[in-house]
Amino acid sequence: MSQNPVLLSVENLSYAIKGQAILHDIHFKLNQGEFIGLLGPNGAGKSTLLRCIYRYYSACQQAITFSGKCIQSVPQHQLAKEVAVVLQQPANDMSLSAKEVVALGLLPGSSMWQSITAEQHEQVHHALEQVGLAAHSHKPLGHLSGGEQQRVHIARALLQQPKLLIMDEPTSHLDIKYQIEIMELVRSLQLTVLASFHDINLAATQCDRLIVLNKGRCAAFGEPKEVVTQSLLSDVFGVCADVVPHPQNPEKWPLVHYYYGYHKEDAR
Repeated sequence: MSQNPVLLSVENLSYAIKGQAILHDIHFKLNQGEFIGLLGPNGAGKSTLLRCIYRYYSACQQAITFSGKCIQSVPQHQLAKEVAVVLQQPANDMSLSAKEVVALGLLPGSSMWQSITAEQHEQVHHALEQVGLAAHSHKPLGHLSGGEQQRVHIARALLQQPKLLIMDEPTSHLDIKYQIEIMELVRSLQLTVLASFHDINLAATQCDRLIVLNKGRCAAFGEPKEVVTQSLLSDVFGVCADVVPHPQNPEKWPLVHYYYGYHKEDAR
């Protein structure tokens, strides 16, 4: 992994919204083919960091470089070809069929008026198969469950074949089975991925390295077994837990066992 070239570099990134500082001096490098997970409690700055990277927000010049170029200088049409984004709750026309939404992944590399070829139709079908929705390809997006809608958007991103796939809590609406299946699918495609998670155990099994944000600052960055510790879970997330080696991969994967009973007794 360390021999692969750097695809994305974030150096001394700070960002404020309406005068309120959200990110403070964030820096990390994402190598080609690497899967980095982004963790942190609500309000830690995870979505803001991702929005700076996919240019929803305009970050400072030179703070973010992509393929060796300042990301602010990359033309929008080129960035759309090379960076795919899957959001937690994508906003799309609910009247479009699942197949039509997935086919939108072809647009960055083709003309708006260009007809879809037979080969591209097959690619769309295969992408829907990969996420388990081939049987629902003609259903309007609005007729699918929240989890199914998210799988459609993941299929659209996969069809785009991007250099970088950014995912903002992509499994938050999925059943546990599909959380595991989707992330293992993304992992198997050997894409370069930066994804935020709420589920620490899922992130620890799928990611090469983890970034933990706390109050807009980087609290930890490294391999899952180095990052996920009892002290970090207490200091950053405010929970008590045991962290033990995962039985499937004890050398690399930590497994978090949480303690319960945080509710204080009513004052008498």
